[in-house]
Amino acid sequence: MPFSQAKFIKFQGGMRKRIDSLRIKTEDSLEIAVDTMMEERVDSFFRVEQGLEEIIKSLLEIEEELGLVRDLSGAMRLESRLEFVEDRWDEFDSEIRERPRRRRKKISLADMLKAASGDLSQGSSGINNAMDAYATMGVEFGSSLADVTAAFRQRAKQLHPDANNGDRSSEPELRRMLEAYQFLKEYLSLSNVEPPRQADASYNPTE
Repeated sequence: MPFSQAKFIKFQGGMRKRIDSLRIKTEDSLEIAVDTMMEERVDSFFRVEQGLEEIIKSLLEIEEELGLVRDLSGAMRLESRLEFVEDRWDEFDSEIRERPRRRRKKISLADMLKAASGDLSQGSSGINNAMDAYATMGVEFGSSLADVTAAFRQRAKQLHPDANNGDRSSEPELRRMLEAYQFLKEYLSLSNVEPPRQADASYNPTE
């Protein structure tokens, strides 16, 4: 599902802003670590220093890949990777400052899908009926959108490359689940205002 040019520019701008912000905060954390950990927590310092340097390296890699993203699945993968790096920074920074970890606002996959629904609807999906969509999501036919969303979040975390040592072999399955989730989101929305459709009836979410 390719991005429109406007959405691609907006995505790139938002990601670059987050990358630049995290890079500055990571460098600041390194300086504070030197000042506060070298004397009494020197063993922890070297571990934290290595972790923060890996974060800076990861940010460079994400920045390089940013120019190569052209579709929704690639954008989701890269944004999720950046969120993972942001969480790692917060973990190290909390240890440096000896404070509880912050509760970060998680990215809403539902909101992301809603914003990109135009791109998804233009793609060619193998999901064209509710029965296939529910089966793909691994939930019982007729489950609510809340249950579908919960199943999608749980499975997406399991399939994500960051949870599999960078292995991207599960991306096709993740992409199909994304299509099924988008289908069911619109299907269930329409079922509240239209007569129920047969489980195996062909349906185009954009019709």
